[in-house]
Amino acid sequence: MIRNPLTLGLLFFATMAGALKAADAPASAKLDILTTLPGNWNLTPEAFEKHFNEQHVGLFRWLTKDHTRAKLSRTLYANIEIKLSFLDENISVEEAVVDFSNGKLNLVTLSIFNRGDGGGITPEDFKNRQMVIGKAMSSRLASKAVARQANRQQGLLTEGFSWDSPAGSALLESNEGASTGSKIEFLRLRLARPNAVGALALAMKSTRGASTRLGELATNVTRDADGNVFIRNMPMVDQGNKGYCLPASTQRIFEYYGIGADMHQIAQVAESDPARGTNAMAMSKELDKIDFRFKTRLMIIAMRGNGGGLTEVKIEKDQYFVGKPVDERKFVKSIKSLIDDGIPLLWALELGRFPEDPDLKPQTVGGHMRIIIGYNEKSGKTIFTDSWGVGHEFKTINTGDAYNASQGLFALKPTVR
Repeated sequence: MIRNPLTLGLLFFATMAGALKAADAPASAKLDILTTLPGNWNLTPEAFEKHFNEQHVGLFRWLTKDHTRAKLSRTLYANIEIKLSFLDENISVEEAVVDFSNGKLNLVTLSIFNRGDGGGITPEDFKNRQMVIGKAMSSRLASKAVARQANRQQGLLTEGFSWDSPAGSALLESNEGASTGSKIEFLRLRLARPNAVGALALAMKSTRGASTRLGELATNVTRDADGNVFIRNMPMVDQGNKGYCLPASTQRIFEYYGIGADMHQIAQVAESDPARGTNAMAMSKELDKIDFRFKTRLMIIAMRGNGGGLTEVKIEKDQYFVGKPVDERKFVKSIKSLIDDGIPLLWALELGRFPEDPDLKPQTVGGHMRIIIGYNEKSGKTIFTDSWGVGHEFKTINTGDAYNASQGLFALKPTVR
């Protein structure tokens, strides 16, 4: 008998949370196995899983079925805190995302601090963490730090230091002005093996906002024998316990474009509030704050107006004006045109109204944002993905239902051609 995958997933996470809760001391994970260069690059997915399960069962979550991406987080579970640290427990960590390629560790991203999870940090604590991590990277990579300045003209909104050597590369970055008196939003460390592959590795060395050009995106589109036309390599993240569907979805699209921003940085730029309602207008205003800063251009394809129907929208001097109606034919045509060019769409909708395949619903009702990655004209299906981790990479819904559930349809197109 085939069991409902959602039931299996809930059972798994309940078991993991129960195992953690049963412990005498707070759960903790030492991350040095991921950051001690260059030996860390020999770590396999199997060795990673064994290592952290031996520390404590349930410390991490695979984000992909093929075990190429995993996540450790201080807030992995809603009611249990996991202490994450590295550098012999001298530096605490909010979140770690681990990427594997060809069976070996490829890249590690550590959120040392982000305001969404950490709340606040003093300038003294920030500078101390920056100094301790910087000294460790210089030592482990046998390389001098190179200052990296923010460049808004090029879509680079971070500042910090980078290291490059035969042992690998490192990038320690924060929001612009964090070291000189501006509000501290985040501190992030990214490590890549020598000759690392993927968009994030390219973004570490990029001198512009995106490392992928607009004209290259169509090569990512796959057409299979079943009639599916879809973008095959959309990165996966897990938005976690916060209402970060927009920042998480945007992070995935940015990573696909080779822009190295994570959901915490995007949430800061967009001024996202996880407690605020996720209606189409709020999402549109947040996207409008994001696009030009990261060298992308926002296209509002359709939004649901007060009259109930989807319409075109024009923005002039921060004012929104209703345009022509967007019927189902125009809705489908827009999706097909953008997907054929390799451009995913951000899709705001009201959940719980229509069936989906597979029927996985961590959130059953309310406003939500997901990513449309394809279509199937033969079956009349729209192909989409949710930012909820493994199992949510490739899902479908009848296109008519997708149209009727829609609150907004948007695209962020890279401006680098």
